[in-house]
Amino acid sequence: MKLVVRVIEARNLPAMDLNGLSDPYVRLQLGRNRFRTKVVKKSLNPSWGEEFSFWVEDLSEDLVVSVLDEDKYFNDDFVGQLRVPVSRVFDAEVKSLGTTWYSLHPKSKKSRSRDCGEILLNIFFSQNSGFMPLHSDDDHVPPLRKHPDVTIESPSRSFNGSSRSSSPMPSGMRMEDIIGSKEEKLNAQKTIAGRIAQIFVKNGDLASCTSAGSIDSSELSETSIPEVYENKLEEQSSSSCSFEESMKRMESTDQGNECLSNLPGGVLLDQLYVVASSELNSFLFAPDSNFPRALADLQGTTELQQGPWVFENGGDSLKRVVTYIKAASKLIKAVKATEDQTYLKADGKVFAVLASVSTPDVMYGSTFKAEVLYCITPGPEMPSGEQSSRLVISWRMNFSQNTMMKSMIEGGARQGLKDSYAQYGNLLAQNVKPVDPNDAGSNKEQVLASLQAERQSDWKLAVQYFVNITVVSTIFAVLYVSTHIWIATPSPIQGLEFVGLDLPDSIGEVIVCILLVIQGERVLKMIARFMQARAQKGSDHGVKAQGDGWLLTVALIEGSNLAAVDSSGFSDPYVVFTTNGKTRTSSIKFQKSDPLWNEIFEFDAMDEPPSMLDVEVLDFDGPFDEATSLGHAEINFVKTNLSDLADVWIPLQGKLAQACQSKLHLRIFLNNTRGNNVVKEYLTKMEKEVGKKINLRSPQTNSAFQKLFGLPPEEFLINDFTCHLKRKMPMQGRLFMSARIIGFHANLFGHKTKFFFLWEDIDDIQFETATLSSMGSPIIVMTLRKGRGMDARHGAKSQDAQGRLKFHFHSFVSFNVAQRTIMALWKARSLSPEQKVRIVEESESKSLQTEETGSFLGLEDVYMPEVYSSVLSLPANFCVELFGGGELEYRVMQKAGCLNYSLTPWELDKDGIYVRQICYKFDKCVSRYRGEAVSTQQRSLLPDRNGWVIEEVLTLHGVPLGDHFNLHFRYQIEHAPSKGKACHICVYFGIAWLKSTRHQKRISKNIHSNLQDRLKLMVGEVEKEFLTGK
Repeated sequence: MKLVVRVIEARNLPAMDLNGLSDPYVRLQLGRNRFRTKVVKKSLNPSWGEEFSFWVEDLSEDLVVSVLDEDKYFNDDFVGQLRVPVSRVFDAEVKSLGTTWYSLHPKSKKSRSRDCGEILLNIFFSQNSGFMPLHSDDDHVPPLRKHPDVTIESPSRSFNGSSRSSSPMPSGMRMEDIIGSKEEKLNAQKTIAGRIAQIFVKNGDLASCTSAGSIDSSELSETSIPEVYENKLEEQSSSSCSFEESMKRMESTDQGNECLSNLPGGVLLDQLYVVASSELNSFLFAPDSNFPRALADLQGTTELQQGPWVFENGGDSLKRVVTYIKAASKLIKAVKATEDQTYLKADGKVFAVLASVSTPDVMYGSTFKAEVLYCITPGPEMPSGEQSSRLVISWRMNFSQNTMMKSMIEGGARQGLKDSYAQYGNLLAQNVKPVDPNDAGSNKEQVLASLQAERQSDWKLAVQYFVNITVVSTIFAVLYVSTHIWIATPSPIQGLEFVGLDLPDSIGEVIVCILLVIQGERVLKMIARFMQARAQKGSDHGVKAQGDGWLLTVALIEGSNLAAVDSSGFSDPYVVFTTNGKTRTSSIKFQKSDPLWNEIFEFDAMDEPPSMLDVEVLDFDGPFDEATSLGHAEINFVKTNLSDLADVWIPLQGKLAQACQSKLHLRIFLNNTRGNNVVKEYLTKMEKEVGKKINLRSPQTNSAFQKLFGLPPEEFLINDFTCHLKRKMPMQGRLFMSARIIGFHANLFGHKTKFFFLWEDIDDIQFETATLSSMGSPIIVMTLRKGRGMDARHGAKSQDAQGRLKFHFHSFVSFNVAQRTIMALWKARSLSPEQKVRIVEESESKSLQTEETGSFLGLEDVYMPEVYSSVLSLPANFCVELFGGGELEYRVMQKAGCLNYSLTPWELDKDGIYVRQICYKFDKCVSRYRGEAVSTQQRSLLPDRNGWVIEEVLTLHGVPLGDHFNLHFRYQIEHAPSKGKACHICVYFGIAWLKSTRHQKRISKNIHSNLQDRLKLMVGEVEKEFLTGK
């Protein structure tokens, strides 16, 4: 029998994170089977809406439901749990506990008083996966939401439909009608034979074990179930509609949500096509399309069967099932695959389809599913008037269970999907014309030529601007007063009046005079503001760019829902664009909330590509008043694909803009008119600043750099340095520098750290003297501007009182070269002319030096074979003192040729894991270069707590090509109980190459030979110390 568990939602969960929230998920376990839901970020009342199934073989087992809080860097926090006996579900009247709130309990009995929240579950038995329990408790359950990113494994299913592995049954058919009467079933439950039969009989053959008068289950399986299945198919076929009607229905029910972002596994295909998005969607997913068949023939796929598109979950979800047999490859045989395709979005323009592929027949196939997301969005309009669309295909792996083969499975899937979708893209390009990016860029002038600025005469603008209550009331007051003067007789002179001076005779006349003066002043200000605005009209529109290099062109099309700050309910908006210290200003649109500009702005050529474009919308208040900001936005060219900026709506930030949901319609183009020459000229200019030869990196190196940080294709690597990032504990990694960004990447013991920020984000750079914590190396401290670099805050050492992030870098192989390179790039990008004057240029003339820089290869997992193994006749506790930081370690390392040996104490990094830093110099007998070694060590207990494991990453300084590699060690020390007081020590060693060099084999051979001798010497000294201590 199958136990079905619906995990619906939870409430009143305790806060486990510092922000007062939690990232909860649910883990279910029955026997050896374990499943988990997706993670709901930052919520104390999460909603999951997932369903899982367990095969029950023992009624004495308990279903364990645990709620945990996901922690990215540490072990997940325990929130609460509950246990539900399976026999309790089995003994229920309809084998269902209904939809019930359960209280969560802490793990420790001492914390029983702590409130852990509640969870809403629906637990029931289903003898066939197509059956649904009939109970009234489901009536009050709110409609469940769709979760396209839910991990749905082979034994689980979504609420949106039944499992494919069984025949679906009509919703109106009762379970008792199929199996037998309710009384017979209850009587069978009370007998031992009936229980045993239900445990071992999985297909509902209970009737044969209860009484001779009951319905025979074999007859039922041969007659009733096929009839029900045929009826169900007839219902589905009758309720299904054409593909076009389904798309229209999806469009009518669309909520206007944004399209999903790419899946984290990576992008398999990203291409623009000369076809409308709706037509491309039909070509790929319509039932009558020939493309899937042609793709199957190309890839050798057989037995392709495409199910019909069917609405499920009350018409909110459109799904279909595709089955096929994948062709055999060099590694695996031909395997059957089942693909669930679900429309996540279809609004007539944007289409998103999530395909979940399961291959249960392959090894470990029941533990994972591959998910592929097809996202079709409208592209820019072509110069010929044709429409274009963009197809982005991304993927990820969803694992239901942890497995040792996870990395191998992901690697094999990555390569297989890459090859498969390369054929997919080639076949699609043969049927649908792709857009050439070069052609799209060359047609920029034609696209911009179609824009025509709105022209309006000054008289029409004046009428539109001055026809309001203020001007009309002022004119009426002037006419009224003039008429009164005309018909009134002069009053006699009295009081302090004299000829030519007529003063007010009452308080009412004084008030009227004050009101007339105020009204006249307002009108005069309006006239002055109008005249000044007309003089500013179209200040930079149509001004052509000068020079060669990186040309930035911005077309301002229109605005939407701009905030109103005037009493008239409108505003007088204009837009200011700023990049690299250069500004362009648009014309002023009077009394508009949805202005139309159609203006083009070009920035003079720049030697390096711009990083940011600042956009600010202001309301014109006159020549002497400060303009009111209606909203602002920042366009980051480093994090944005240029093709996406060819036609884009930019949401504005700010209180007024967010309240009104203001947006700007822009078209942005960035072109390089000098090709590779602009890169070479920039490097030549940097060489003069740095005083060192900077080599132009190969396309492969730049591609690896762009992929590492997710940068656009125009970004190029200038230099990279090995260094340490100082946080709570120093982290060894590599610092990368380009014309626009500075980034850091580290892979220490399998934990990857990666971040970058712009040069413009840096407010100040200081250099601190060497300290013991920096291993005797000077420290470079970079302070970012307030509010900048928040994506990189996990790498910051601290945050000052002004809210600025501070980053500390030290232990550079060549500190002087790194210092000059950093300062040169920072001055070129972020400093104003006044700041550049204040910084004193280095006066010493230094000749250009050359070196073998190699190419960046990336940081991958290091292969570490065993290089030393020995059984020592001393306790493991004494042997591990070699890494304890005491006198034994100092004496042994000194005899091993380590001079000036210094270390930091062990500090707890996380549960059971300690980290420390070591620095020393080699004796002349060890290395004739007498280089310096800096290492990071990590110590933890073995899983069986029978010993220790010490991992080490070591960097060499002051030796030739020392910055080309890192040395990785793993020391494993464990007790040897079979030999009394003895221990077993194993040493594993590997080399991580950071740069390529033709001397790799020679260096590896030299290091291995010296390592063997050094290990034997160290172990021998430890044994001598133990015998001497006796």
